[in-house]
Amino acid sequence: MEQKKKIYFASDVHLGAPNISNHREHEKRFVAWLDSIKNDASEVYLMGDIFDFWFEYRHVIPRGYARFIGKLCELTDGGISVHFFTGNHDIWVFDYLPQETGVIVHKEPYIATLYGKKFFLAHGDGLTPDEKAYKRLKAVFTNKTAQWLFRWVHPDLGVSMARFWSRKSRENNQDSEKATFQGEEGEWLIQFSKKKLKQEHFDFFIYGHRHVAIDFPVGTNSRVCYLGDWVKLYTYAVWDGETFELKQWPVISPSGALDENRP
Repeated sequence: MEQKKKIYFASDVHLGAPNISNHREHEKRFVAWLDSIKNDASEVYLMGDIFDFWFEYRHVIPRGYARFIGKLCELTDGGISVHFFTGNHDIWVFDYLPQETGVIVHKEPYIATLYGKKFFLAHGDGLTPDEKAYKRLKAVFTNKTAQWLFRWVHPDLGVSMARFWSRKSRENNQDSEKATFQGEEGEWLIQFSKKKLKQEHFDFFIYGHRHVAIDFPVGTNSRVCYLGDWVKLYTYAVWDGETFELKQWPVISPSGALDENRP
């Protein structure tokens, strides 16, 4: 009997983030992981904030990411379905990525049945009614007129502005919400998932956004998975139809040894 191919999930790579010291090594690390799964993957779900900033001007795309974009093309050309979820940092994905790389873009939560199990898939931002300030900000960012106006800003200035906003956002959130598990009652995505279960059954809820890696049971037979990130944790999840696992990609030091002191 032929073994089923695997389905992979990862999020919050934040390519190009201003707090990352070596952007090339950061990108190469994630591309190495994608390369490692290409022979046994049937689908890959990239669950948001893959880029720390992304805006598709009419004739310009942000500088960098050549290795990553090339790897996306290789995966989709090889018949692997790659699902790309927009997050709060890369909300401005339009038609370039799907047309050039063949990824399937999701701007809203997506429900999928994968090997007989029902998955609720979302980046995790803006799902709850408590996020009023963020929803107002997202309404501005998704406004067609605002996007048209931003397109007229010179890319050098536009990218610089976006990186400034990203840096300030991290500084403001550092103390208000540390990237640590807040307990079942304190995690709004777990509370959101429990409410969804009262409406319909899902076997798995998969989220990014929180920069926490955890596989948490909810309800009678459901699980919530936070995918962690690729800034400090280097975590991902894999589903083969029988087993769902949250794993960590090894980081190799310059000496060639496994680096336990992850940046």
